[in-house]
Amino acid sequence: MAEAEAPPVDLRSDTVTRPTAGMREAMFRAEVGDDVLDHDPTTLALEERVAELLGKERALFFPSGIQANQTALAVHGRPGSEVILEAGAHIFNYEEGAGAALSGLQLRPVPSENGILDPDAVRGAIRPRTPYVHPTSLVALENTHNAAGGKILPLQTFSEIREVALAADLPVHLDGARLWHACVETGVPPSRYGALADTVMVCLSKGLGAPVGSLLAGSAESVTRAWRIRRRLGGGMRQSGILAAAGLYALDFHRDRLVDDHRRARELARAASAVPGLGVEMPETNIVMLDVLADGVSPVDVLARLAREGVLMVQFGPRRLRAVTHLDVDDEGISRAVEALTRAMEQLSAI
Repeated sequence: MAEAEAPPVDLRSDTVTRPTAGMREAMFRAEVGDDVLDHDPTTLALEERVAELLGKERALFFPSGIQANQTALAVHGRPGSEVILEAGAHIFNYEEGAGAALSGLQLRPVPSENGILDPDAVRGAIRPRTPYVHPTSLVALENTHNAAGGKILPLQTFSEIREVALAADLPVHLDGARLWHACVETGVPPSRYGALADTVMVCLSKGLGAPVGSLLAGSAESVTRAWRIRRRLGGGMRQSGILAAAGLYALDFHRDRLVDDHRRARELARAASAVPGLGVEMPETNIVMLDVLADGVSPVDVLARLAREGVLMVQFGPRRLRAVTHLDVDDEGISRAVEALTRAMEQLSAI
């Protein structure tokens, strides 16, 4: 009998996870209703749970993080006004220009060295209140910062930016797609981050292993407005409790284990840093950025050789690869990735 082929080590993203057996059972047994008409009981339970975790009055379940982020921008922003965010932010780079296309908002990217906005830079980017320039309507932050390699927004920096925004009478939105990672790594409870933002978006399908879903949390008034915007965008779901049950299961069983993903990311980074021709920055959470520095070696060729050995990563810049650890990659998977990466670099450098 032929030996079974090893499953791929898929490090392209932490969105590639498949529901565990326990999660599938929870989905199967979920109590459901029509969430658009009169609430789905399981979805309502998830929304109440997340609102409590974030210290907010209400939360609203969305099909995706992009839709939840864009709903927040529409809640806070006014057409023709400007949103301040970091230049590498997901909202600016990876959401299809939706702020402009859907809400008439201009995004003002502010550069930083490591994905962490400087409070003084935020202050300097706020438009003066004059009839001759368009106004600033919102400050949007990201924690952890995807493009900066899962960088954690320090609580002190967050607090200082919040003070800058309050002084200018501006709301703050937090894109917390991977906020759970920041909380597990720092020990800071989600509610402390939540207290510094008017609205917070959190994902269940990144890291926590749920198949679908994000939530937007805020005041009762802002979430009421968000409900109408979500429906306008086609995000109202019917028996959404089947999906919400996966989210509840993920919150119960998959948050604490994020420390394993962080440990494996550091193990991958340490081993990769010893591979000639690679530059690696030690990750804070579960995202590892690998820079291909060897002359004549193309990141595209590295990815192709990795794929032949069943290891998947993505290109994240002209010379950069990204690997994201998650629920479906164990210690053996990290070892396989390191071995494949070492062989790929050796072979390509020898050509």
